[in-house]
Amino acid sequence: MGDAYSFCIERDVLNQKLGGGLPHGSLVLIEGGNGAGKSITSQRICFGLLENDVPVTFISTQMTTKSFIFQMQALDYSITKYLTGGRLLFIPVLPLVQETKSRSNFIQRLMAAKMLFDNDVVIIDTISSLVSHSIDAQKTIELINFFKKITSLGKTIVLAVDTDVLDPDVANMFSAASDAYLVLRKKLEMDELRYAIIVRKFAGSQTKVTQIIGFLIEYWSPTHSLEDQRLRILYYDMKNEAQYKR
Repeated sequence: MGDAYSFCIERDVLNQKLGGGLPHGSLVLIEGGNGAGKSITSQRICFGLLENDVPVTFISTQMTTKSFIFQMQALDYSITKYLTGGRLLFIPVLPLVQETKSRSNFIQRLMAAKMLFDNDVVIIDTISSLVSHSIDAQKTIELINFFKKITSLGKTIVLAVDTDVLDPDVANMFSAASDAYLVLRKKLEMDELRYAIIVRKFAGSQTKVTQIIGFLIEYWSPTHSLEDQRLRILYYDMKNEAQYKR
C-alpha cells in the first residue's frame, strides 16, 4: 500500500484530489457545522478504504448498525460483506450520546478500549458529540496524546468534529494537533445545496492535493425509474493544487 491508505474507487476522484490516500500514522480532522457533509465524507472514505483492503473501525454517534447499512446502500456503498467478513468493525454509541452521565467518562473508556484501535484506520463520527460534556483543556491534551500514540504505530485516526457542538478552544487544539485538516462548508446556490472540502493542511501527501474540492449530493437512477433512486456524490475542483509535506 506504500505510505498511504488509499480510498480510491472508480466512480469518483476524491482519493486523487486528496493526495492519493490518507498518510500512514496521521491524525485527520474533518471539521464543519451541522449538515456540512462530515458524515457522508466519513462514509465515503470508509467505503473506499474497505475497497482497497484496509480494515476500518467506524464509531458512530448518529446511527445504529441497521441505519448505517441502509445509508451506505443508499449511496451504493455496499458494506455488508465487510461487516460479516470482519474487515469493518462498526460501533454505534447512540446510548452514550443520549446520556450525559455516560459521556462524562467517555474519554477514559475510549482510551481503555484497545481493541477499537486494532484496525489500520479508525473513524469517529463525531468525536464532538461524545466529549462535549466531559472535555477541558487537560483532558483534550490527554486525548490528543493518546491519539498520537496510536498514530505513531502507523495507524490513522479520522475525527469528525461538529463546530456547532465543540468549544472553539478545544476545537482549535484538535486542529493544531492534526496532520490533515479538512474544513467542510455548505451554501445554497440557485436552489441547490453545494458543499466544499477546504484543505487547510495535509502533511505527508503522496501527490498534489486540491486545495478546495467542491461536491454535490444528488439523487439519480441507473434505470431511470423513481423506484430505483439512490444518492450520488459528484466531486469537482474549485482551486489549484498544492504539495503538502510533513
